[in-house]
Amino acid sequence: MERKLNQNKMGIGSVNRLLITMAAPMIISMLIGALYNIVDSLFVARYSENALTAVSLAFPVQNIIIACGTGIGVGASSSLSKYLGAGEHKKVTVIAVNSLLIGIAVYLMFLIFGFFMCEWFFNIQTDNKEIINMGYSYLKICSVFSFGQLFQLILEKLLQSTGRTFYTMISQIAGAIVNIILDPIFIFGYFNFPSLGVAGAAIATVIGQTVSLFLCIYFNLKKNKEIDFSLRNFALDISAVKEICKVGIPTIIMQAMSSIMIFGVNMILLGFSVTATAVFGAYFKLQTFVYMAVFGLNNALIPIVAFNYGAKNGDRIRTSIKFAGLYSLFIGLIGFLLLQLFTTQIIEMFNPSDDMLQLGISALRILSLSFAFGSTVVMMSYALQGLGKGLSSLFLSASRQCIVLLPLAYIFGNIFGLSFIWWSFLISEAVTFIGGLIYMKYVDRKIVIPLVNGPLKLADN
Repeated sequence: MERKLNQNKMGIGSVNRLLITMAAPMIISMLIGALYNIVDSLFVARYSENALTAVSLAFPVQNIIIACGTGIGVGASSSLSKYLGAGEHKKVTVIAVNSLLIGIAVYLMFLIFGFFMCEWFFNIQTDNKEIINMGYSYLKICSVFSFGQLFQLILEKLLQSTGRTFYTMISQIAGAIVNIILDPIFIFGYFNFPSLGVAGAAIATVIGQTVSLFLCIYFNLKKNKEIDFSLRNFALDISAVKEICKVGIPTIIMQAMSSIMIFGVNMILLGFSVTATAVFGAYFKLQTFVYMAVFGLNNALIPIVAFNYGAKNGDRIRTSIKFAGLYSLFIGLIGFLLLQLFTTQIIEMFNPSDDMLQLGISALRILSLSFAFGSTVVMMSYALQGLGKGLSSLFLSASRQCIVLLPLAYIFGNIFGLSFIWWSFLISEAVTFIGGLIYMKYVDRKIVIPLVNGPLKLADN
């Protein structure tokens, strides 16, 4: 009966209401998660500009940790939801357990990286010894203790897949609050604690992530009755690993694209000044609030599109994509207006030097112009996933973040100077938006319209 009600809701209920009610908890959760990205930077910036640069240079690795946790979680929750619907409860537990076993293997890689490769990672980016030393201490702690974030993300997806999104919100809020409280204490040495600088920021972060992890463990053990976490069930199942990785690896690749972009842009900006890199680091943490809201919205779009694609209901596919596109555009415009109207106040939160303030005001005003295009392109990418066009979705995401942007930023920087690097973001998003729009019209004509007019054999990628 519950399965039928869910199907009725997905296939019959108001698309607009369905999109909003499904997206709201995801948006809130992702915005809370974005606090981790910006809180460290806000406090670290008050320590020194080089400290902010060090944390900014470390972020690509942190983003890959997030991508791996999210990818494993998405791969597991996709299969888990399928087996729940089919009533195959033994397979539900097998998938959940093997997602944790994959997480252990991935954590070991970050553990090795933390002990042996952090210093190398900074040496290939800069020769500034202060930045290298601060970045090394920050990234080593975040990598060695990355189990908190990695398993928190996996366990949150297991809760979400069984409909317990409220508990994931609690765990994320608790972790964020702990991080916010401990950051200034450990960084600046309040209440007789030693002043640890960027290392203190890393310690506060991993403690917050570990608090979230413990809450996720508790909620899964006590509330997630569909999964049996008994030790007797912890056995490797290769078929389950393959099933998780089939969905999880493309998700990891898509999210890791931003790490490649950040690393590439940082390398280009370091050729101009450390201040430029600090500005970009501050901007990237700010823009996560815009894009996390868009990601949360469009995470709700995928199952709606996928369900109605399977049901051959082209009208509902069109309606859901239209609403998601409008809401994504609205979020992008809100982000644009905030950064345009409060540019000085926002950059001043990072305790900037005079040079950073001047450069930051100019950069944020240019970079925010890309939000409307970028948020809509993200919607297109998620809609393509819902239609089973995973490779097309991956290419669209790679185009806006790497394929178009990085060569453009390098060429503009070398020919026209630093300020034109910021313009490369707008051009990249606009070009990808136009290309994505053309492709979406093609998909509409070839796949969606025939569904409106009659049955269609589902298209492959």
